[in-house]
Amino acid sequence: MKIRKLTGLILALILIVSLAACGGSGSSENTSAPSGDSAASEESQAVALDKDAFDSLVASGPVADDAAIEANKWASKVKKSGILRVGTTPTSFLFSQMDETDESIRGFDAGLYQMLAKYILGDESKWEFTQVDSSTRESVLQNDQVDAVFATYSITPDRQKVISFAGPYYTSRQAVLVKAGNKDITGVDSLAGKNVATQSGSTGPDILAEYAPDAVIQEFENDSEARMALEQGRVDAYVTDYTLLLNAIVKNPNKYEIAGDVFGPEDNYGIGLPLDSDGVAFVNDFLKEIEEKGLWGQLWKVSLGDRTGIDTVPDAPVIK
Repeated sequence: MKIRKLTGLILALILIVSLAACGGSGSSENTSAPSGDSAASEESQAVALDKDAFDSLVASGPVADDAAIEANKWASKVKKSGILRVGTTPTSFLFSQMDETDESIRGFDAGLYQMLAKYILGDESKWEFTQVDSSTRESVLQNDQVDAVFATYSITPDRQKVISFAGPYYTSRQAVLVKAGNKDITGVDSLAGKNVATQSGSTGPDILAEYAPDAVIQEFENDSEARMALEQGRVDAYVTDYTLLLNAIVKNPNKYEIAGDVFGPEDNYGIGLPLDSDGVAFVNDFLKEIEEKGLWGQLWKVSLGDRTGIDTVPDAPVIK
């Protein structure tokens, strides 16, 4: 795998990528530092992902016909470069988490982009990543820094004005995270007058404005900063996608809990691609194929179901 120069902010990821240069699975161009709580401490409490099952599943993914690749400009560009450049995050525990022991990234999003690398290049290891957050996902596509963004990326009309989406490949809704034992907040209807964290650049601020208009909204750059504010008592609750909040709960047993029910509109996650790219049709064909072969459900189970205690595999969303 091609290794790119790291320009990150924290020593931990510098060490990880330095090790990756000696034969690891992915590399980062941009990093953002988690504040406060230790990732190592969180992961020691978490339900571990079955690495062998994940790796075997990704390796079993299909490979596209040469003719299908040649007929598609986006896929042909990736094939010619020999690497799939991905915008993602290595710190999303259930979706795309870097493992310091082998410098690999695993999770639901990671499995998808690694299968896509195999689909185009015949090798699931032929990818590299640039770290993104809610504020940079569009720009890395517009500036041709990446070929695609896999980052629990909600499809919205505003985003569709500047980029295109393949999918959806996953569906979620919003939820309220509070400290364990909080009896004061029972759901979105009890957020009036409360200080509520959400992520800037996400769908959270607009959804809070609609469903909790009397809440005092505080926007943070990333999940780690929002959770730290909750832990320190600077906010009373944290609102974002329910599926993302499962990350915090799985990593930190007895530290957080979900208050009340999920709420808000159905939140469809898509794969970000350059505006008007013909890659949308190509990636949608890929998604349909892995769904038909049962790989989507197997990836959900090993990445999410087995680690959250949810036995029933959901139906994959209808690709539009």
